[in-house]
Amino acid sequence: MHGRLKVRTTEEERERKKKEQALKVKAYRAAMAKIQDKRSRNVLDDEMLTLTSQILLRNPDVTTLWNIRRECVEKKAGALDDVEQQQAIYDTELAFSEQCLLVNPKSYNGWHHRCWTLEHSPKANWEREVQLCSKYLKMDERNFHTWDYRRYVAEKANISKQNELDFCTEKIKANFSNYSSWHHRSLLLPQLFPYEGDSQPKRAMSESKLKEELEMVLTAAFTDPNDSSAWFYQRWLLGYSRQELDVCAFRYDANRAVLAFTNPIILNDAHVAITDSKENIIKFPKWKSASGAEADTTWVSCQQDVPPFIMADISEQYFLEINIPDINAKKFCLKTYSKSVYYFNSPNRAVAFTGSVLAELRSQLESCESLLEYEPDSKWTLLTSALLMRAIDPQQYHTKSLENLEKLQKVDALRNNYYSDMASKWILEKCLSDWADSDDIPKAIDLRHETHLNALFYPQYLSIADAILLPENLNHYSERKLLQGFEALKL
Repeated sequence: MHGRLKVRTTEEERERKKKEQALKVKAYRAAMAKIQDKRSRNVLDDEMLTLTSQILLRNPDVTTLWNIRRECVEKKAGALDDVEQQQAIYDTELAFSEQCLLVNPKSYNGWHHRCWTLEHSPKANWEREVQLCSKYLKMDERNFHTWDYRRYVAEKANISKQNELDFCTEKIKANFSNYSSWHHRSLLLPQLFPYEGDSQPKRAMSESKLKEELEMVLTAAFTDPNDSSAWFYQRWLLGYSRQELDVCAFRYDANRAVLAFTNPIILNDAHVAITDSKENIIKFPKWKSASGAEADTTWVSCQQDVPPFIMADISEQYFLEINIPDINAKKFCLKTYSKSVYYFNSPNRAVAFTGSVLAELRSQLESCESLLEYEPDSKWTLLTSALLMRAIDPQQYHTKSLENLEKLQKVDALRNNYYSDMASKWILEKCLSDWADSDDIPKAIDLRHETHLNALFYPQYLSIADAILLPENLNHYSERKLLQGFEALKL
C-alpha cells in the first residue's frame, strides 16, 4: 500500500548484507593493491595518506598501514624547513589518530601512532594530551589503554604525582570497580610515600599512608563485597605480590656448591665467593643451571673449578659474598653443618606489621568476620579473611586460614584447584619456616605427614636438603633430580 515502508524479509536482508560485504572487500583489495604498488615504487605522497586513511578509519588495527603512514609523514615533514609547517603535518596526524581511536578506543596501533607523532613533533603539546585522557576516561573510565597513555603523557607534561593521585581518588570514588585506577594508584604511592625502614621484605609505602589506604580500600570492598577490584588492591597492600629477587638458599661442601634465588636469574659473570674473618677467599667462577635453562632459580657450581671446603676452626664465621645489581644484600652470614656451610631464608616471609597498621589489620579481620556472619558464602570476604590472618600472624592463624580455603573450594567450586594450590603453598611455607627454625636443616625435610599437599612449590628452597621425604600422593616428584635434594645435584 502507498505510504508504508516495506519491511525486508530475512532472506532479502541477508542478501543485501552479503552484497555490501562483497563491495567492501572489493574496495579494500583495490586500495591495498594500490598502496602496495605505490610503496614498491617508493611513492610516499598525499594520495598514499588518503588511501591509508580510508582503510584505517574503518579498521585501525592494520599495523602495516600505520608503518606506511609514518614513512609518508617523515618524508613530507622532512622536506620542509619551516617548523610551523612541520607542526601542522603532525597536528593533522594527531587529529587523524583521534578519529581512529573513536572507532576503536582500545586500538594498540592507534595509541602507539599517537605516541610516535608526539615524539616527532617539533612542538608537542603534552598538557593537551593529559586533558584528552581525562576526556576519554569520562567516556570509558576503565580503558587501560588510556590509563597507560596518561602515565606516559603526564610524565612528559611534568604533571605532579600528587595531582595524578588526586585524579585516581576522584575516579575511584566515582566508581570503586575501576581496576586501572587502583593499579595507577599502586604505582604512585610508593613514589610519593616511600617506605624508609629496613625490614625485609620491604613494604609498599610508609606505615601512616598504608593505614590510610587500608581504611579506604575496606570502605570500597564493603560497599560491594562481590566486586573484586578493591579486594585485589588490598592484596597488594598486604604484600601478596611477586617476591623481590634475593638469595634464598646456599650450600657448599667438598663436592659441590648450590646457589638458589627467589626468582629466575642469569648467573653469568657474577662475583660469588666465601670469606672468613681472616679474609681467606674461595671463589666460584662458573655455574650451571640445574634445569638447563638460560635463566633459572637454582645454580650448581662446576666441580672442577671449586676447591674443596676445609673447615679450619669450628668456631670460625663464614660469609657468602655475592655481587648482583638487583640484590640489595651483598653479604650473607653462613651456618655450619657437618663438613659444609649453608644459608637459608624461608619463602614469602610475612611483612612484620606493627603499631597502628597491625591494629587496623585486626580491626579489618573483625569486620570481615562480622560480614561473614551475614554472608557466610561471600568468597571475597572468606579469601580476604584468610589473607589478613596470614598478614597478622601466619603461625597463629595457620589452621584457621586453611579452613577458609577449604570452604572456598566448596563455595567457589570453579576455582577449586586455585584454592588447593594456595593451600599447598601455605602448608609448604610453614614447613620450610619450621625447618629453618629447627636443628634439622639442612638434613632431610620430612613432608610425609602433609597429606593435603597437592603440588610441590618452591623447589629452589629444597635444593640444599640432603633428601626430601614426600607424602604418597606426591611420590612421582622424587624422579626429578632437582627435588631429590642436595645429594642429587652433581652436575
